[in-house]
Amino acid sequence: MSLLQGTIITFSILPFFPFLIVFVVCRYILKMEKKKSLLTSMDITTFFLIFSVAALFNVLFTSRFGFYLILLLLLLALGLIGGAQNRIKGKVDGKRLCRAVWRLTFMAMTLAYTLLTVVGIFKNIFNSM
Repeated sequence: MSLLQGTIITFSILPFFPFLIVFVVCRYILKMEKKKSLLTSMDITTFFLIFSVAALFNVLFTSRFGFYLILLLLLLALGLIGGAQNRIKGKVDGKRLCRAVWRLTFMAMTLAYTLLTVVGIFKNIFNSM
């Protein structure tokens, strides 16, 4: 296994590591302001969270539908937020729409990762008894 492949797998299993690494690099090495560093960290970590939550879902529920479920929910969110944006402003700003859905995905995937991790721990405890 190559170093790059191992790093990507590690970041997908433990998605809070890329968040911390990107935040520290942006904040202290690139000298970005705190808010921009935080948002950049969220944007990059979302990618790893999607794969991590999909894998947790697949393991817990013995399925292969996790990634497709997340993709379906992302498309639904794009449609709903895009429709609301069209009703309110009369046009859809694609950049703003994608940014809003991506940041909402970060929040949802963080919650799902935490919930599925706790459920997985309890499931393994009860299965081993």
